[in-house]
Amino acid sequence: MLLLHDSSNLRSDIRFNQILPNQMKKLLAIFTLFLISCGGNPSSGPVVASSWDEIVKKAQGTTLNMMMWQGDPLINKYMAKWVAPELKKRYNIELRLLPGQGSEIVKILMTGIEQGEKTGSIDVCWINGETFYQLRQINALYGPFVDMLPNAKTIDGEDPFIKYDFQQLTEGFECPWGNVQMCIIYDSVRTPSPPRNLAQLSEYVKAHPGKFTIPAEFAGMTLLKSWMTELAGMGSGYFDGTFDSLKYAATSEKLWHYINENRKYYWRNGETFPEKLSAVHQMFANSELDFTLSNNDAEVDNKIAQGVFPGTAKAYVPDAGSIRNSHYLGIPSNSPNKNAALVLINFLISPEAQLQKMKPEVWGDGTVLDVKKLDAHWQQEFSKASVRKSAPSRQTLSQKAIKEPAPGYMIRLYSDFRNKIIGKQ
Repeated sequence: MLLLHDSSNLRSDIRFNQILPNQMKKLLAIFTLFLISCGGNPSSGPVVASSWDEIVKKAQGTTLNMMMWQGDPLINKYMAKWVAPELKKRYNIELRLLPGQGSEIVKILMTGIEQGEKTGSIDVCWINGETFYQLRQINALYGPFVDMLPNAKTIDGEDPFIKYDFQQLTEGFECPWGNVQMCIIYDSVRTPSPPRNLAQLSEYVKAHPGKFTIPAEFAGMTLLKSWMTELAGMGSGYFDGTFDSLKYAATSEKLWHYINENRKYYWRNGETFPEKLSAVHQMFANSELDFTLSNNDAEVDNKIAQGVFPGTAKAYVPDAGSIRNSHYLGIPSNSPNKNAALVLINFLISPEAQLQKMKPEVWGDGTVLDVKKLDAHWQQEFSKASVRKSAPSRQTLSQKAIKEPAPGYMIRLYSDFRNKIIGKQ
């Protein structure tokens, strides 16, 4: 998150380079005039209510619009069938879920700013990474707000995979919501010894042509970032810090060479790549592919529970590690209902809501809470929920976790993958 990604998870096909430079320069000029005319930064202004009790009171009886990725039926069910009824019952808030992610959210909020809208149509949005970066560039997010949330005191704020979003300090402008790590998924019967590094993967695809592919979306690009780390041969911290064009040029050249050397052994001879991770999941389930992947490390368990994947499916992390990140919730600066937005986000980071979505049969999303700060009852409940059947334990995953590089790496990967790989036949 994201996933997100397809998720959080979550997460989105964002091409910031298509927005910059002309449109962004124009937008920033407009936004500067807007700030001058308003006398300040709209994202730093106070919420109407001054205390948490008042925030809750003013939120009651309102309708809240949340824009989120809706590509996973389990996530959709969690939000629509569990969160929405609980929000209605506890706070008399109607939750309306709107489909949209990444680039769609950016375009909507950019257009609103460009047109001078003081009141927008989105109250809460599921974001991270490039989306967060882009929205911060145009001051489209309300904040800082996280410290206003009573439940925020139990967030594991010192965890670097939570504190930083794609190497960016969140600074209270987005609230952590979930924590996930990329895994490779395989069938332990069909493939008892899956490849553990790029050299072994190269051998595998040559021996099993057509059984591997790379989705041309968020999950696929996240996989490529892990590959770049392995190809760099400098450890998981090699891409720490801001975007480095020289590092990217050197490692991406190795990456494109590796893919082009092996692509003829990929699905459909590497002449095309699936646009959706869901298609890769389905081809794996149908035995057309030997591997799929997920930014949600627990997805293998919930896909087995749904009957989508065979019971013999397993997930693992290659020896060089994989990307771990968190996904977040943001409030647009022109949100018409900030009080209800704060109430929703505070509920979503409550122990009850975090525990519910952590269950593999519900979502399997990792918690952003420091469980040690919770009382004994909650600690015991979280311990039960963390038991997995087919996914690696969170402890095992942590040993191979790689931090997300700065947004510039993902932005360039999207563009270059399409130009250098998809566009090169």
